Amino acid sequence: MAMYSMLRRASSSVLPLAFRAVASPRTFHGAVSAVRAVGLSHRLAERILVPSVRFAKSFSAKTSADENLIRVLETEIKCAEEEDLDVENAPDNFPFTIEDHPGERTILLKRLYEDETITVQVDIPNVAPEEGEDDDEESHSDSSIPLVVNIYKRFSPILEFGVTAFPDEISIDSLSIKNSEESEDQLAYEGPEFHDLDENLQKAFHKFLEIRGIKPSTTNFLHEYMIKKDTKEYHMWLKNLKKFIET
Repeated sequence: MAMYSMLRRASSSVLPLAFRAVASPRTFHGAVSAVRAVGLSHRLAERILVPSVRFAKSFSAKTSADENLIRVLETEIKCAEEEDLDVENAPDNFPFTIEDHPGERTILLKRLYEDETITVQVDIPNVAPEEGEDDDEESHSDSSIPLVVNIYKRFSPILEFGVTAFPDEISIDSLSIKNSEESEDQLAYEGPEFHDLDENLQKAFHKFLEIRGIKPSTTNFLHEYMIKKDTKEYHMWLKNLKKFIET
């Protein structure tokens, strides 16, 4: 009898919770509810924590990429700052005034010549590749700057030249007469290609521009000026990029 009581107590102490719950309906239903609650909490935790973990990983990757980009930009900025950014003063015989606005890739030259107003838009140089580099047909040409020369007379159409200025050489690419009253939808006759004109006529137009200041002594200075401007604009562009990434 004593042995029976001992075994009974031992078996009772090691019964799983689930078997004991069967003996009591109230306890059984409570256990089921607890299990369901645990399952619901787990699913809710997944919904909250998994996106948070993904966001944290994404944020970490973005921060790492941004920091790397900033380091590269700082290196480029340092290299740009090592360049000589000081623009030399125009020579005494330079016939134009210069309008140069930071952030713009072109500059504007202006002058009065007798009864004419002359403006020249000067663009960034087309730099020739280093010797030995492969490139297209322009690989063997010298560095050059594109110019658009407009000559105005009162109550007259505008005479416009498209010019490419090489070191010590001026090339006229196009010539047209534009009426300020014409609509942009109208297709005005612009004449033949400049290089198709009679050779003597081409020479006469070169002389026409030369006496108005479009000559190698002018464009050689402009070439150096625009190279410095290109470097300055690139330096500012890099700094603006860095500022954007950091904010």
